[in-house]
Amino acid sequence: MKHVAMLMGGWSAEREVSLRSGKACGAALEGAGYKVTYVDVQRDVAEVLAKLKPDAAFNVLHGCPGEDGTVQGILEILRIPYTHSGVLASALAMDKPQSKIVLAAAGVPVAESITVTRAEAAKSHAMEPPYVIKPPAEGSSVGVFIVTREHKHPPQELSRPDWPHGETLMVERYIPGLELTCAVMGDKALGVIEIVPTTRFYDYESKYAPGGSRHILPAKILPNIYRMAQKLALKAHHALGCRGISRADFRFDNQPDGSGDLICLEVNTQPGMTETSLVPEMAAHAGHSFGELVTWIVEDASLNR
Repeated sequence: MKHVAMLMGGWSAEREVSLRSGKACGAALEGAGYKVTYVDVQRDVAEVLAKLKPDAAFNVLHGCPGEDGTVQGILEILRIPYTHSGVLASALAMDKPQSKIVLAAAGVPVAESITVTRAEAAKSHAMEPPYVIKPPAEGSSVGVFIVTREHKHPPQELSRPDWPHGETLMVERYIPGLELTCAVMGDKALGVIEIVPTTRFYDYESKYAPGGSRHILPAKILPNIYRMAQKLALKAHHALGCRGISRADFRFDNQPDGSGDLICLEVNTQPGMTETSLVPEMAAHAGHSFGELVTWIVEDASLNR
């Protein structure tokens, strides 16, 4: 019986989502006959894993340290095979400004953006609205603001003394239109989902609260746009050096007077695996049950990823 350490929790802003992902994946693996040890990752994770000696580590950590290459490095040192992307791809995909440089060089369209300090972003508009402010290394839309033409000043939250998302921010051109996403499983792009949030945009609540968004699969877009999203998701996966499962998020400007552009916003190397998550939905559409999906992920685990 293969012994799997389910790496979950951690201390990022996405801790609760990771715990839910871990419980769901662990239950599915136990149902498939694996021995699962649930590890709520803390600073002593290397010591815990060294004692545990699992056959593989199933990584469902979101944000730092599980998505930025840090835990991957620990697992390489301990020689414990692990799921998802390796050290370099994880660190690169987590750093939005750096990943955009690589994606653009590979021919994946990305939105115009600049990197500024928090003080600069709070003082005045860093670019002509509409634009989006993002922490460069957070996921799940944590710390994200959309600034429209109606906003005379940047968000006041940026001036908070207890601002938790770092002193560097990415300011990115806002792309109107549809929110699309496409996962890659191994070397194959899955279906394309259109995400229709019930709130103003696809924020943390929309992602994880039941009823927070509607998922349209397959997305009701022209076949050539659908195929292009799949092609770009796979190209982005390869450009960043991702392994296992990844998910690329897009905006499609389908406005009547819009550009018609399909723009890649980012690549997630540790997509959510909760009951409202997108990757299990895309996998089911391709004929893979949740149990089959998590079994495939753990059997794909290796070193030197």
